[in-house]
Amino acid sequence: MAETPSNTKKLFIKTYGCQMNVYDSERMAEALGGSGYTEVSSPEEADMILLNTCHIREKAAEKVYSELGRYKDLKIANPDLKIGVAGCVAQAEGEEIIKRQPMVDLVVGPQSYHRLPELEAKAGHGEKALDTDFPEEDKFEKLKSRPKAKRAPAAFLTVQEGCDKFCAFCVVPYTRGAEVSRPVDRVLTEARDLVERGVREITLLGQNVNAYHGAGEGGAGQSTWGLARLIRELAKVDGLERIRFTTSHPNDMEDDLIAAHGDCDKLMPYLHLPVQSGSDKILKAMNRKHTAEEYLRLIERIRAARPDIAMSGDFIVGFPGETDQDFEDTMSLVREVGYGSAFSFKYSPRPGTPAAEKEAKMVDPDVASERLYRLQELITQQQRAFQDAMVGREVSVLFERKGRLPGQMVGKSEYLHAVHVTDEVAVGKIGRVRITESGPNSLGGVLLR
Repeated sequence: MAETPSNTKKLFIKTYGCQMNVYDSERMAEALGGSGYTEVSSPEEADMILLNTCHIREKAAEKVYSELGRYKDLKIANPDLKIGVAGCVAQAEGEEIIKRQPMVDLVVGPQSYHRLPELEAKAGHGEKALDTDFPEEDKFEKLKSRPKAKRAPAAFLTVQEGCDKFCAFCVVPYTRGAEVSRPVDRVLTEARDLVERGVREITLLGQNVNAYHGAGEGGAGQSTWGLARLIRELAKVDGLERIRFTTSHPNDMEDDLIAAHGDCDKLMPYLHLPVQSGSDKILKAMNRKHTAEEYLRLIERIRAARPDIAMSGDFIVGFPGETDQDFEDTMSLVREVGYGSAFSFKYSPRPGTPAAEKEAKMVDPDVASERLYRLQELITQQQRAFQDAMVGREVSVLFERKGRLPGQMVGKSEYLHAVHVTDEVAVGKIGRVRITESGPNSLGGVLLR
């Protein structure tokens, strides 16, 4: 079969998991764009299928293998189709992916995707391409500049990767590596580029974003900047109206970052600050290195700086050794904090993590499921109460897209609520909206002139 002309090659990327993977998929598409690929919306159209994977959820690797199985007929029909696996499952499984699914042509870890063009070229010559190294070069710097296409009004920007915390349940230190922060000047350059292309809100990303410690402008010999200083510098960028960051660790929530929530107008009043459990015994077993009381006092300080802030969190129930009392301690913490939103999961072991070795302490699955149901019920009540309390208030909304109904526009409030209005308003506009109704997953309102 004749080789497909380079200017007609088509790329389909399926993204799993977190916002960082969404950002990474964008950069992968850009990296392969230099090799003549353009993105398409279905695998049936593609000359290359790339799965950008996440290893956080239960049975993540098996789900990837199952997804690959769905592409078998496409590969049979088109032997020139290239199939690749990227991201954290690729890092964790490595060569095993090719052994189990020989139709896979390339495997690339999350720190090596800037090498995709070389791997694609190798696969194009019939070789299996594998790269799960942790290279020393800056993958962001190696990638070509973003094409100057118009962007949506809200965008992600990775500033930090990896984690040094080694929580007992987490694979991130093994799949993403040690904490690395991008230099300030490169972050600012990318932010200005995004703003030039229509972005008005940027969410700074990192596995442990508030541990950011980037080299100051001028290079590695300059002072190191923390996240608060970076945010304040980003706030000076004309046209950038909103700044967010996720995900944070309580132990890295330093005084200047807390203060920034009170004195930086462009920093939105929404903070995702996972605690995982309300039991000190379980927190210690998780290697979280903080207590429930320390977390609660931290929340007090944050709310003193920004009283209207919406708090979000993560919780794991059924962690090995969790008793009924440990779970009740978590419920007590949730009641005391009062979350605007939160994510909760039933513990499932990740191979290679310390917690996975505690089989003797595993909680009965039915007990864990019942606990998860009770926790989610409480979180849903808090989330709904916070949302209902917005009725009658005025909020600032960044409009991002058309809604499902005729004439409807949808955007996000400063508290990250989805808000819809029935009015003519341009994408990218920030408008004041008086909230008139609270639905199951969104708010409705009237645009104020």
